[in-house]
Amino acid sequence: MNIEKLKSGSYRITQMVQGRRYRATVDHKPTPTEAMKIISGLVDRAPIGVANKTFRQALNEYIESKSEVLSPPTIRGYYYLVKRIDSEFLNKKLNQLTAVDLQKIINTDSSNHAYKSVKNLRSHIMSTLKMYDIKLKSPTLPKPEAKDEPYIPTEEDVKRILKALQGSKFECAVQLAVMGLRRSEICAIDGTDLLEDNVLFVRKAMVQTKDGNFVIRNKTKTDKSTRKLVIPSHIADLIVKQGFAYQGHPNSILDGLKAVEKRLDIPYFPPHKMRHFFASYLHDLGYTDEQIMALGGWKTDNVMKSVYRHAMDMDEVKKSVAADINSLYDEMSHEITHKK
Repeated sequence: MNIEKLKSGSYRITQMVQGRRYRATVDHKPTPTEAMKIISGLVDRAPIGVANKTFRQALNEYIESKSEVLSPPTIRGYYYLVKRIDSEFLNKKLNQLTAVDLQKIINTDSSNHAYKSVKNLRSHIMSTLKMYDIKLKSPTLPKPEAKDEPYIPTEEDVKRILKALQGSKFECAVQLAVMGLRRSEICAIDGTDLLEDNVLFVRKAMVQTKDGNFVIRNKTKTDKSTRKLVIPSHIADLIVKQGFAYQGHPNSILDGLKAVEKRLDIPYFPPHKMRHFFASYLHDLGYTDEQIMALGGWKTDNVMKSVYRHAMDMDEVKKSVAADINSLYDEMSHEITHKK
């Protein structure tokens, strides 16, 4: 128990009871017995069941409290995380949890999931405990695994894929992906989103609810991913002709792209990597990060710095450096010969 004098002259009593912090302020310095009595009164009047809630109950309440401010995919991801937690841990009461329990959960999860995924789980658990003022030491994460360089499709890859998909139901979807659109955005586009002069208004997204159903939702006016793009006339004509950019289950785009990559003997990459190509391609052409971010609907340049800058592969860099150094020697030789 801690008794602290405040600047106002009052005294604040603080005490942890069963993992929950209780505070009270009085206008005089209380005796230890008096302070204990005050805290005991607070414990007795505390909401029934808070300390006795199971972690499962607390976790569900935490998710529900965020349902109005977070997107359906994020909420769905939270429920997915719940399935990864051991039932014994979920059924423990909040006041029975220990730091050792938390570490065991993280250790177990680390054996089956990537570092980033485990980190998300830890964050979710700790946020839930914080909501109920449960103070436990945060568990230690595993050492991040070394990441392979992500494969970015080349210009030649993209040209071959677009040619192979001409006339297929995936043609328009993949062409829009090459222009930096997300799969969720592509699946939500219809004829009403096409304005004059081949301007495409990207203002909707198809998202999956926690029940697994797909719904189309309008983006907010403040969402930076809402944008207007000028698209090639043949893509605009396809949208007008079909009445939509793509009709079908969103995962089918992934399956269609995977099939054509296999047929063309191109290293596998998902549709989202077309956004990577889009950013990298425009970067090579000399567009600024700010311009690329606006066209692709990125909020920050973090992605640009960490993933999307692939102007040349290392073999090409090595050849380029060798040529530059060689030209340096050529210039030096020319100067020496000229002086003689």
